[in-house]
Amino acid sequence: MTKKIVSISILLILFILAINDEGHSQQNNYVIIPPGESLDSVIRKAANVVPSPQQYAWQEHELIAFAHFGMNTFTDREWGDGTESPALFNLTDFDAGQWVKVLKEAGFRMLILTAKHHDGFCLWPSQYTRHSVKYSPWKNGRGDVVAEVSLACREYGLKFGIYLSPWDKHEPAYGDSPVYNEYFRNQLTELLTNYGDITEVWFDGACGEGPNGKKQVYDWPSYYRIIRKLQPGAVIFGMGPDVRWVGTESGFGRETEWSVIPDILHNTDSYSIADKQFPIDELFIPGDLTTEELGSREKIRNAASLIWYPAETDVSIRPGWFYHQKEDSLVKSPEKLVDIYFSSVGRNSVLLLNIPPDNCGRIHDSDIMSLMGMKKILNQTFEKNFAAEATVVASNERNGFYSSAITDSNPENYWTTDEEVTSASLVFELREKQTFNCIMLQENILVGQRIEKFNIDVWDEEQWNQISEGTTVGYKRLLRLSAITTNRVRLNIEQSRTSPTLKTFGLYKTPDDVE
Repeated sequence: MTKKIVSISILLILFILAINDEGHSQQNNYVIIPPGESLDSVIRKAANVVPSPQQYAWQEHELIAFAHFGMNTFTDREWGDGTESPALFNLTDFDAGQWVKVLKEAGFRMLILTAKHHDGFCLWPSQYTRHSVKYSPWKNGRGDVVAEVSLACREYGLKFGIYLSPWDKHEPAYGDSPVYNEYFRNQLTELLTNYGDITEVWFDGACGEGPNGKKQVYDWPSYYRIIRKLQPGAVIFGMGPDVRWVGTESGFGRETEWSVIPDILHNTDSYSIADKQFPIDELFIPGDLTTEELGSREKIRNAASLIWYPAETDVSIRPGWFYHQKEDSLVKSPEKLVDIYFSSVGRNSVLLLNIPPDNCGRIHDSDIMSLMGMKKILNQTFEKNFAAEATVVASNERNGFYSSAITDSNPENYWTTDEEVTSASLVFELREKQTFNCIMLQENILVGQRIEKFNIDVWDEEQWNQISEGTTVGYKRLLRLSAITTNRVRLNIEQSRTSPTLKTFGLYKTPDDVE
């Protein structure tokens, strides 16, 4: 607990420094907008909504692993019905350390485990049900998958998260909403109390009818209160107010991905939220946001509220989410995983990649080969930034926030323009001609997401030629293009919601055999 408090405190200090540097008196991860606010004012406010310390720490993970593991692993199904016998769960070679070691070597920074899927079978010995590992033959009922995985994560330095399905097809109380909500809160409390630090709590919105023929009504705010009390450093995904589902399970995010989203709070005109530690929890409206356009000027112009609500992009390394032997030859290739990385992390999102352990209890060799192949390609691509030693000349720069900060390797430094200057260009003069096919941009989101439109030119000895363009940047934007050789690159920020920022600009070369 002490380490978690210190970590959050450090992030808070960075937030205060960033806010003071920008000259804004207050920046939060939400803003309430009074009726009749002008569009210019709304845009300015949107530009100054920032992530919470927990949201920022989560964004920096970039790569998170998902482990769908449980009763379905043994029944060869994707969705169980809750009637399965615990006797079916019988691991023969379970090794949580193998999971985590593989994931660590592949570049992942967190592992989220399906502690309970829709079938209701619990991977820990919950005292509230007999449908758990306690009543399985594995380790004569004395096993605890959650405990072993959380311990392995601590040993190898990965963060740990849990998926707890609200839908429970086994529990007789499901559908009797007050009774089941108490049951769910009890299980949530077990997981958040007995297994150390939890960094992400993952809720989907799956919901059905119970044995009584009634559809369960989840008491989301009560779940949030338990999480905030027991694990204040955790973010809540999906049906929670911290991180949202990107909207598909393809692994591909939007070309335009805003982290600031309008109108998913209710009663903002009559509810006081100024002094609460987690101010928007009681106002949040759970639901999936799947449309292509979420945070544009058109979407926010009449907003009553805006919150920082970043996207997590999930996809499985296999066709299914649970392990199936018949899919051993259908694991996504390293090249495909790299493509997904560029289309998720490289589009202002975090990638949640599912790697389902097999029915012996280990990550399969086919999955390991693809993961290590992906890691090799990414390492080779980003090992050298050709812009790192470039001379940078900006058309405008604010005093103390110079363009040289973009290439000084200090992640806390950044460039920005004078107040009210919303377009600018930066020329990167390389020491010599270089060949690259990948470009990276990063805003300083600690002061907000601002860039709306940009393009990139290269010099061909006679003139500038545009080679790429884009819209949002956010935490990270990656662009892939045909190989270019030049010694001068120009970034043109055409439109920004207020003074644009840039903390990193990179030019990289993907290995020839994966272009």
